[in-house]
Amino acid sequence: MKVVIVGGGFGGLRLARRLNNKQGFEVILIDKVNYHQFQPLLYQVATAGLDASNISFPLRKAFHESKNVRIRLAELKEIIPTQNKIITTGEEVAYDALVLATGTETNFFGNQQLMEYAFPMKSTVEALQLRHKLIRNFEAALLAKDPDELQRLMNIVVVGGGPTGVELSGALAEMKHYVLPKDYPELDFSKMNIYLVEGGPKTLGNMSEKSAEESLKYLTRLGVKVLTNTIVADFDGDNVQLKNGNPIPSKTVIWAAGVTGALPPGFDKSIIAKGNRLIVDRYMKLKGFDNIYVIGDLAYMETAKYAQGHPQLAATAIQQATVLATNFQRSLHDKKPIEFEYRDKGTMATVGRNLAVVDLPRPKLHFGGFVAWFIWMSLHLMLILGVKNRFFVFSNWVYNYFTYDQSLRLIFPEFYKTKK
Repeated sequence: MKVVIVGGGFGGLRLARRLNNKQGFEVILIDKVNYHQFQPLLYQVATAGLDASNISFPLRKAFHESKNVRIRLAELKEIIPTQNKIITTGEEVAYDALVLATGTETNFFGNQQLMEYAFPMKSTVEALQLRHKLIRNFEAALLAKDPDELQRLMNIVVVGGGPTGVELSGALAEMKHYVLPKDYPELDFSKMNIYLVEGGPKTLGNMSEKSAEESLKYLTRLGVKVLTNTIVADFDGDNVQLKNGNPIPSKTVIWAAGVTGALPPGFDKSIIAKGNRLIVDRYMKLKGFDNIYVIGDLAYMETAKYAQGHPQLAATAIQQATVLATNFQRSLHDKKPIEFEYRDKGTMATVGRNLAVVDLPRPKLHFGGFVAWFIWMSLHLMLILGVKNRFFVFSNWVYNYFTYDQSLRLIFPEFYKTKK
């Protein structure tokens, strides 16, 4: 069976590794970058806590001993189901089974100004661009003569109160307290404001009430100004316009308010669900197709427990890839495929040093504070690919914990184009 996988995220990489060196399979893994990026820690790259290489792992390195997995650096341009082939930017590739694991991209809800001026954070490059922007703003603040311009340079607005927004806001607040005053002693950081703007009634809306309450308490303790039930209407590069009519002067808006499926072109609207996700059955098979499968954030599967589709989490993608690999192997022996059933192992988010929240479904438990923070760190450390990466991440965390400092505040303007 020739299996073509498009996307080297959590789902695509897990599927390729499960089929690695398995007899009867030829696997081609296609991605537009040549590395797997550990997205849960992108915010630490953006805030200079980790180097980009610490959370990135070369795809080819994962298959050094492979006899049947090959990597292609390309983008998917077209799927031709009638001929069982795809067209990429580099070649045409035939398949027996096609697996789409392209994940999601930032959703600006059609607002062109937000798309132009706000910073998303879905990739390593975007995290580096954001880090560059933040540091350049403080360099510019040293020379600012106009008080209003100075305030715009020092204010940061994070839009979206989910895990990414909460974690990023907490990290920025810790930089404000422990790092930036030492780097820029000429600036008065009591005037720096970090706003977390959330359209819903609470932060961490998909977690328990206790987690929402504790995350708000932690953020407030760190000095983050949390604005719930507040929607950003527009941003022109100098001022954030809220839907209630109030402006926030700022030159930096970080957009973590939503995602949409990174949908390949050419699919009929009848198989596209809310959020630009593709409708699949319990075997991850795309509606209306016999040999096209979708896993991870792009897949929309309704079950009795998840009538609105599964949560768009790494755990979902990994579990779907594991079941699909098993079903591919069973198909070679004419065995009946296994239905997918998501096993919720819990959700978590960190806010800052010794501050995190964890919800476990079975048994139904909630942790907060240091215990939750330790659980969060341990799990993320285990999920990072590569012993070397784990070592460097752990070393950076230990160094940051005891020194209250990050050492990666570097500007490479020749490499990273920034937004206006």
